[in-house]
Amino acid sequence: MLALAFLQWWYGPGWFRAWNSLGARLKRTYYGFSVPQLSRTLFAPWRRIVSLGGGSLGERMRAMVDNLVSRCVGLVVRLLTLFAAAVIIVWWIVIAIGQLVIWPLVPFAAIILIVRGVS
Repeated sequence: MLALAFLQWWYGPGWFRAWNSLGARLKRTYYGFSVPQLSRTLFAPWRRIVSLGGGSLGERMRAMVDNLVSRCVGLVVRLLTLFAAAVIIVWWIVIAIGQLVIWPLVPFAAIILIVRGVS
C-alpha cells in the first residue's frame, strides 16, 4: 500500500512540484539579479556619478567626457551582470530538463539496483 501511495505521489503531485520549483528558481534568479531594473537603467551613469559643467567650454567638455565614461562603465557592468543572469537562468533550465527526464526513471532505478544487489 505504501509503495502504491509513493508511486501515485511520484508520478502526480511530486512531478508537478518539481516543475513548479523550476519556476520558483527562475523567478528568484531573475529578481535576484534585478533584471528589470538593470534593463531599464542600462545607459544610466555608474553609481549616479555625474559631473556638472562650469561656465567655460573646457569645463563643459570635461564634464561631458566624465559623464560619457560614467555611462560606459555603467553599461559594461550592467551588461556583464545581465549576461551572468542569463547564464544562470539557462543553467537552471538545463538542470530542470534533466530533472524532468530523469524523474520518472528513478523508481525503476531503485528496483533495478535492489535486484542487482540481491543477485
